[in-house]
Amino acid sequence: MTGFLIVACCFTVSGQSRQEPVSSIGLRIEPLPITPKEFYIASIIDERVNRRTVGYLLSSSTNPEQPLSTYPVDLQGGSSQAIREFMLKSLPRNTRLRPVYVRLRECLITEKLAPRNRIDGQVVVSMSFAWKRDEDTVHLVDYIGGGASYNRAPNQIIAVEQALWQSMRSSLTFFNNWMNQQSAGSVSLAKSLTVSFTDYVRNPDQDTVFYATNRPLIWEDFRDKPRGSRFAASVFPSFAYEGSSQVVNGIVHVNIKLKVFVLKNSSWVRETAREPYGLNHEQRHFDIVKIVAERFKQKLHPDSLTVEDHNSEIHWKYIESFREMNRLQEQYDGETNHGLDRISQDLWNQRIEAELKELGVK
Repeated sequence: MTGFLIVACCFTVSGQSRQEPVSSIGLRIEPLPITPKEFYIASIIDERVNRRTVGYLLSSSTNPEQPLSTYPVDLQGGSSQAIREFMLKSLPRNTRLRPVYVRLRECLITEKLAPRNRIDGQVVVSMSFAWKRDEDTVHLVDYIGGGASYNRAPNQIIAVEQALWQSMRSSLTFFNNWMNQQSAGSVSLAKSLTVSFTDYVRNPDQDTVFYATNRPLIWEDFRDKPRGSRFAASVFPSFAYEGSSQVVNGIVHVNIKLKVFVLKNSSWVRETAREPYGLNHEQRHFDIVKIVAERFKQKLHPDSLTVEDHNSEIHWKYIESFREMNRLQEQYDGETNHGLDRISQDLWNQRIEAELKELGVK
């Protein structure tokens, strides 16, 4: 996000004598009437292309007939140090708040000749704000302030200093206002994350059976035509999720809606195989998906997710669980020989029931 602030300031100072070039100008440092509630300035990095000067001023010649000349000027004590002190000392530093890191992109004073042998000047300030969340640096907003202007006589410097001070103050005012507006609902400023789950168990859909302990599979759910296969029946269970999030008071609240389901129109049974033993085998395929979905929930502990990248992290864990589901289904069919091995089937029945109870499903 980029913020633009046009500061329409104009300082007019009169004077009669011609200016002698000055080597430096001052940047007033005093507490500003701003008390941040969301941040403190932790450090300032000067990334200006030219760090040796803060601007170029016009100086009159000793000969009134000659045009004004331009000379470079810096801040007293060096512009990097002076700006750093201004940013650190102008606001209270409450280290219990978010640490903000400022990158100074530009701070430049330019001047041009105005009518009646006066000088028009302008200050442009550009900086970027970020903060440290755990080990990650999170970009917040850019500030570009153009328009702090002044009009002065050639022998007066105070207007330059006033315009520069106003520009620097405006940058902090802008950022403080931005933080106050964004802190409660911005993911960039969120400090932590919570995860909650909703199991979709309603079964109004005529084409889908959603997993519910009080609604096991029935043979009428197998609607597809029998395939050219040696098996007596085939079920098509799977699971999916829908994620949503909301930032409230600096906390990202993530809700995961889980759907464990069987597609009726992709499941089939031969007419000669409609008996309880075979239906139990197919139900256990459904139960396995439910077990994997519950394990997926356990993977989504807040400590395993980051605020800034939780969506992609959740999706990756879902892919891992989906692969786990396929492996377990193959293992189940392989060890039970698709239900033909009744001893192995009984062992899997016990194993699945025990895990469903352990996970709190039953």
